[in-house]
Amino acid sequence: MFGGHLSIAGSLANALREGEALGLDTVQVFTKNQRQWKAGPLDAAAVGEWRSEVARLGWDKGGPTGGGRTVAHAGYLINLASPDDGLWRRSIDLMTVEVERCEALAIPFLVHHPGSYTTGTLDAGLSRIVAAYSEVFTRTRGFSTVSCLEGTVGAGRTIGGAFEHLAALRARIAEATGSPARVGFCLDTCHLHAAGYDLSTRGKARGVLAEFDGLCGLAHVRVVHLNDSKGAAGSRLDRHAHVGAGTIGGGTARARLAASGLAEFVNHPAFARVPKILETPKGVTEAGTPWDRVNVARLRGLVERPSGPGAGGPTKSGSAPRAAERGA
Repeated sequence: MFGGHLSIAGSLANALREGEALGLDTVQVFTKNQRQWKAGPLDAAAVGEWRSEVARLGWDKGGPTGGGRTVAHAGYLINLASPDDGLWRRSIDLMTVEVERCEALAIPFLVHHPGSYTTGTLDAGLSRIVAAYSEVFTRTRGFSTVSCLEGTVGAGRTIGGAFEHLAALRARIAEATGSPARVGFCLDTCHLHAAGYDLSTRGKARGVLAEFDGLCGLAHVRVVHLNDSKGAAGSRLDRHAHVGAGTIGGGTARARLAASGLAEFVNHPAFARVPKILETPKGVTEAGTPWDRVNVARLRGLVERPSGPGAGGPTKSGSAPRAAERGA
């Protein structure tokens, strides 16, 4: 089940139609301008159009919980770990809006970065996030949208680079809110690699996922971001690269990619029904092929078995995407 982060310019539903044209199985979107605090109310016609298009595409079914596969990403201004009371309160308000918009659009998964403790301490930052979630979940009691804590590269004072951060957060949020089903994880391959969890080989990636499973539980992963990394393992550099053009894939030849950690993510049984989203650079190749189409073709070429109902991936031969990949 492969998708991409696409623009909602002109209409929320435009992202769905673009995803269909690119041959994707789902999309991730911002439901509002990610760089602004304010968001006008969702237009009823836009909500109806989004829901209608999702149903037409069949994307309201499947996914890790069976209730759909579309994904939203929360805005970058939110910092639920902030020691600044004013910023923290504004972040809670905006996170509430993000959840409300997802619920209105029936988007089942909302990805967000845990936050940064800036001038505070790690322990205080973790506690602020838990307290923020308690308020957000109280305000949105009864909602079904799952908030997905995204692993980060661990730069500076950001939270989420270490698996221990993510494990502690989910456990504490679940206990504080009594709503464990409403909080999950998003794993980003670029972030993992840059944080020091080396994914350059399939064996190393298998070990990383086993470690994550032991600490956090792969069963709680609701979204995967499949990005190559411009930075080396442990670089703390959050720079996404085209599939095979970074230090994870190490080359675009299928044999090289098949030996990389990307192949482990594509084929891991825990992710068979999980939306796998590309956040790689946009644009087109010299031949005029959209890069999203090229990147998803490279990933589909790694699939060793059918990846579940509606996934649309080829079998082990990987022959289906070859024509698209030749557009690179």
